[in-house]
Amino acid sequence: MIDPIKSLVELKKIREKLKQENKIVVFTNGCFDILHAGHVDYLLKAKLLGDVLIVGLNSDSSVRKLKGDRRPITTEKERAFVISQLKSVDYVVLFDEDTPYNLISELIPDVLVKGADWKIENIVGRDVVENKGGKVINIKFDINQSTSKIINKIIELNQ
Repeated sequence: MIDPIKSLVELKKIREKLKQENKIVVFTNGCFDILHAGHVDYLLKAKLLGDVLIVGLNSDSSVRKLKGDRRPITTEKERAFVISQLKSVDYVVLFDEDTPYNLISELIPDVLVKGADWKIENIVGRDVVENKGGKVINIKFDINQSTSKIINKIIELNQ
C-alpha cells in the first residue's frame, strides 16, 4: 500500500508528474482536529473540483499558535492518518508555518479551495494560484459543524 502522507519534497515530484499527465490538482488546508461530517463533506466537494486532492495539514505547533495551548486534541500523526484514509483525499502534507503559503508556492495547485467562511480575497496563496492561471474557490458549508462546537458540547455534558 502506498502511503498518502508525503513530505513537501516527495509531493513536488508527484506534482510535476501530475502536470505532465494534465491532471487537475486541488489544494486545501486546515487543522482537521476532530474529524466530523462537516470536514468530510467539505473534502468531498473539494475533490470534485479536480483529479487529485492534496490536503495541507497544520502541524501540532501550528495548531497551537492558531487555536491556543489546549489544541490540538489529536496529534498531527493521528490527524494525518485519519485524513489520508478518506476516499476524497489523495495526499496529505504537514506544514509547520502559520499559513500554507510556502506549500502553495511550491506546489502551485490548479485549484485552491477554502470554506465559504473565507472571502476569496483573504485566501492565503490566492495570488500564487491566480498568477499561474489557476482558480480560487470557496466552498459552501452544508453541514453546520465544527471542532469547537464538539469540544463545547463535551464540556457541557461533563458539567
